[in-house]
Order: sequence, then C-alpha cells, then structure tokens
Amino acid sequence: MVNVNLNVVKNENPFVTNSQTSWCPGCGNFSILDSINQVLYDEGLTPQQVLMVSGIGQAAKLPHYINAHGLNTLHGRAIPAALGAQVANDTFKMFITSGDGDTYGEGGNHFLHNIRRNLDVVHIVHDNQVYGLTKGQGSPTTALGQKTRLQFDGMRHEPLNPVALAISLGCSFVARSFSGNPKHLQEMIKAALQHKGYALIDVMQPCVSFNQVNTFKWYKDRVFNIPESHDPNDKVKAFELAQTFGDEGIPIGILYTNNKPTFMEQCPHITKPLVSYERKPQDVDWLVNRMSE
Repeated sequence: MVNVNLNVVKNENPFVTNSQTSWCPGCGNFSILDSINQVLYDEGLTPQQVLMVSGIGQAAKLPHYINAHGLNTLHGRAIPAALGAQVANDTFKMFITSGDGDTYGEGGNHFLHNIRRNLDVVHIVHDNQVYGLTKGQGSPTTALGQKTRLQFDGMRHEPLNPVALAISLGCSFVARSFSGNPKHLQEMIKAALQHKGYALIDVMQPCVSFNQVNTFKWYKDRVFNIPESHDPNDKVKAFELAQTFGDEGIPIGILYTNNKPTFMEQCPHITKPLVSYERKPQDVDWLVNRMSE
C-alpha cells in the first residue's frame, strides 16, 4: 500500500497542508495528492496560481487538502464549473480532480462534450472501479460480473473503457497511470501541464475498504509501461493499445496526443478574461427593468 510520496518536500512545499483527511489508510488518493503537490512545487508554481475544481466523492475532497484555490461543485458537474471559471479568468493553472463515478457516470455527458470543446485543463480521474463515498456500489468502470456491496450477484453491464472512449472522440491528451508508482504519475502530470488543451489522466488506484478485487497488488501485478516505440499521435494504434486491460496487462503512460485549438482559442470574440472587463451594476439596469415590465 502507498499512502504518501516521501519525495514531497513537506517543510518547503507551500501546497502541502498536512491537514487531516477522511480517506482510509492505504487509499490511493494519498499518493495522487502528494504527486500533485510535488509537481506543482517542482514547476515553481504558487498556491495563488492554481485552481482545483472537483465534484462530489472521495476523490473530489482533494481541494480541501491542498493549499490552493478550490471549487467544490455538484456531483458530476466539475467540468462545466471549470469551463465557467476559465472563461472568467484563464490565468490559473487549472485542475479537475474527480472519481470514476463522478466523471464517467454522473458527469459522463460533460466528459464527452468537454472533449469536443477542449478546455485547457488537467483532469485527474481517481479510478478505483467503485463508488467509494457511497459505500461500494459498482461504478461505470467496474468489471462485468464483479460483486459489490450493492451488486451482490455481480455487475450485469459491460464496463466503460474511458481511455478508449476519449481516444475515439479525439481527446487532445489521454494518459493512464497508477497511484502505486508516484514517479510515473508525476511524469504524467507534468506532461499534462505542458500540454495545451484537455489532458485526461485516468489513474488506477485501490479502494481498500470497498473494492477487494482491484487491490494494490492486483494493479501492481498488471500495470506495465507503454513501450517507447509507441507513437501517441497514431490514433489507431493508441485505440488498439487502450483495449488492453485486466489480466492481459494495463498499459500506463501517454496513449494519445492530438494538438488542436483550445476552447478559448475557438472563441475569438472573448479577447480577455471576463474579470478584466469593467462593469457596473447600472449596466444591466435596463435588462432588469425590461424583465419586470
């Protein structure tokens, strides 16, 4: 089990809060939090330059445990909230942190359409293949036939393959990592930060309380680094690689990249962040008066 990344500079890193969390000992969320802290520190960023957006869930609690701007939204609604925040002020380095249920279940429609819009954001999905906050029912990524606290006779539906789906839709950056390999995860976060556009990182991580199948050992025995010979610009090859999962192995690394205009670049009429425009309450008086007629 991996709780913390010992490489985090606790005494100097301004992002580290050391506040008490509600996560279970051994949860993969600890490693993800520490990896984010370390990358932000390595990149020379300050808490004032970073905005962490989340929905609802154990993963979505992360903004409470990092010293940065935070926006906790509704279940599955982190992406549209992040879009609004970026239109208002695009000077922040923006992260979305959410779980597999929050992102691919309740937030599935926003996930699909944000790939189209290509918001400039790093989206880290804590994928433990179960709903952890609500005590262990199956999520969109739970394996077919896997028993849970709610699906006691086994999941009856095929699991969603989020990275394959993202690649098929032309997502501009698709990567997968493992919370038990902090060095690799930090490399993926750094690469995502350098990418301009929607950067999805699907992170395999154990839920020690409610998922006794996809354990730390289960992941560790199956993850393998994507070969250096892989061309992430080849959509067909990337999609084929994304089909590999489970006992045949789980490839981690950058699967696909596709450089294309970001959401803000597709809106040339927005010449500057909305916060930069001077507005007075009187500017909308005419509209309020018209509505009251």
